[in-house]
Amino acid sequence: MEEPVQSGNVAWVLVSAALVLFMTPGLAFFYGGMDRTRNVLNMLMMNFYCVLVIPVLWVLVGYTLSYGPSAVGNDFIGNFDAFMLKGIGIADGGMGLATIAYLGMFAAITPALISGAVADRMKFSAWAIFVPVWSLLVYVPVFKWVFGGWLGQRGSLDFAGGTAIHVNAGIAALAAVLVLGKRRGWPQEGHPPHSMPLVMIGTGILWFGWFGFNAGSALGANGQAAQAFMNTFLAAAAAGLAWVVVEWLRDGHPTNLGVASGIVAGLVAITPAAGFVSGAAPIWIGLIAGVVCCYAVRLKTRFGYDDALDVVGVHFVGGLVGSLLIGFFANPGFFGAGHREGLFYGGNLRLLGEQLLANGVAIVWSFCMTFAIMMALKKTIGVRVEAEAEATGLDLALHSETAYHGGGLH
Repeated sequence: MEEPVQSGNVAWVLVSAALVLFMTPGLAFFYGGMDRTRNVLNMLMMNFYCVLVIPVLWVLVGYTLSYGPSAVGNDFIGNFDAFMLKGIGIADGGMGLATIAYLGMFAAITPALISGAVADRMKFSAWAIFVPVWSLLVYVPVFKWVFGGWLGQRGSLDFAGGTAIHVNAGIAALAAVLVLGKRRGWPQEGHPPHSMPLVMIGTGILWFGWFGFNAGSALGANGQAAQAFMNTFLAAAAAGLAWVVVEWLRDGHPTNLGVASGIVAGLVAITPAAGFVSGAAPIWIGLIAGVVCCYAVRLKTRFGYDDALDVVGVHFVGGLVGSLLIGFFANPGFFGAGHREGLFYGGNLRLLGEQLLANGVAIVWSFCMTFAIMMALKKTIGVRVEAEAEATGLDLALHSETAYHGGGLH
C-alpha cells in the first residue's frame, strides 16, 4: 500500500501546483478589472511577468535558500546544496520535484500581489528589477524563517502562507506606494473598476485555485488536506457575506465589488489557519476578516496612502487577522506540539504571542527592505512614469498596446 499512497500524494501536490499557478492569471483578471481601461494590459503584464522570472530564479537559488537545508547552526537562511536543483532526483517517486514546483508557484504569486497597490503609475522597467530583487531579499528569508527557520522553530504557525505571503506582500505594498506617491488626481477623482465582470471572473479563479493553495499545503492527500479544503470554502463564503452585509447596512446597497473583496479577504485570512482549525472556526475567522477588511480598505483615504487596488486593506490586514486568530482557534487535534493549542482549546497566550512575534518580524523586515529597494530604484532608474504617460495610459506608453478597440482614457 505504500507506493499507491505515495503516488496519490505526488498527484495531489502536482494538481495543487497547477491550481496555484492558475491563481496568477486569476489575480491578473481581478486586478485588471478593478483597474482603468487604459492600464489593463500593464496590470496583466505585471502579473504574468512574475510567472516568467520567478520560476527561473526559484530553481536557481530561491528554493535552496528558502526551503533547503540550513547551514549548521544557521536557522536564518538555507545553503546552496540544492543550487539549480543539484541532487534533486526521482528516487522518492517525484515528491521532491513536485514539492519544489508547488512552492515555486507560491514564490511567483507573492510579488504579483504587490502589483495592485502600485497600479497606474509604476515604470515597468522598475517593476522588472523590483520583482526578482524583492523575492531574494524579502520573500526568501521571511519564508525560511516562518517555515522551518527560527520563527517556526519557536512555535509560530503558518499553514499556507498567511505571514510569509500575505502579510509580507501586503506590508511591502504599503512601503512601495509610500515611495511611489499618489496617482494624479487621487483621491479627488474617483477610480471605479472598469470591468466588474472581469473582477468576478478573477475572483472565481482565485477561489478555485485557493483550494490548491491551502489544501495542497498538507503536501499529501490526507485528512488535513480535506480539513483545509473545507475551511477554505467556509471562510471565503462567510467573509463575502460579512462584507456585503456591512456595506449594505453602512452604504445602503450591496455591491459586486464588495462580494469579490470579501471573498478574497476570507481566503487570505484562512490561509495561515487552514490546516489548524476545525468545526465552526473558519466561519468565525471569515466573518471577522470580512468586517475588519471592509473597514480597513477605507484607511487609505484617512491616512493618505494610495493603495490603488486595496492590497494593504485585504492582504496585509486579512493575513494578519487570520494569523492572530490562530492563537484562539488552533485545534490541537491536528498537530502534536503541546504548547500550540489555541486559547479556545485549552491553551494559553503562548501561541498568540508567537504569532505576534512572527508577524512583527515579517512586517519590520519586509517594510524596511521594500522601502530600501524602492528608494534605490528611485534614485537610479526612477520608479514612476512621466505625467504624460500616466495621463495617456500605461498600455500605450509602456507596451504599445490597448486592451479594447479604440483604446480610451478611462
